[in-house]
Amino acid sequence: MKLRTDRDADFFNRLGREHLPGYLGVIVTAVEPGVLRAELPLRKELFAPNGFLHAGTVITLADTAAGYGCVAHLPDDAEIFTTLELKANFLRAAREGVLRCEARADHLGRTTQVWDATVHSGDDERPIAVFRCTQLVIYPP
Repeated sequence: MKLRTDRDADFFNRLGREHLPGYLGVIVTAVEPGVLRAELPLRKELFAPNGFLHAGTVITLADTAAGYGCVAHLPDDAEIFTTLELKANFLRAAREGVLRCEARADHLGRTTQVWDATVHSGDDERPIAVFRCTQLVIYPP
């Protein structure tokens, strides 16, 4: 699958503005062949009451990056996608700064796509989480 050039970072930032990604503050920073990058500035509301970053915050960032990556690489005759499966492993904690996520296509098929996403905190190259999801490509009836 090739990258759909009409779906750049501005497209996705507008798309998510009135939905969960925009509400949480996810910002797409780059869309390239097989790759989508996004960031999320941390703030108190994204943490659990125990003081740790809420797992749902990390999942939302990674899932958004992978999902938008899928949309950017949909076949021309496809309508949209839905997630079939996702998995995350949390490796470290993050308490301040900006989360960075890079989603990379592992498989870009006509009926499914598989995306891997890695989430980092700030400039630290050690991941705080790794994520994998499988997307079902949906065609009009």
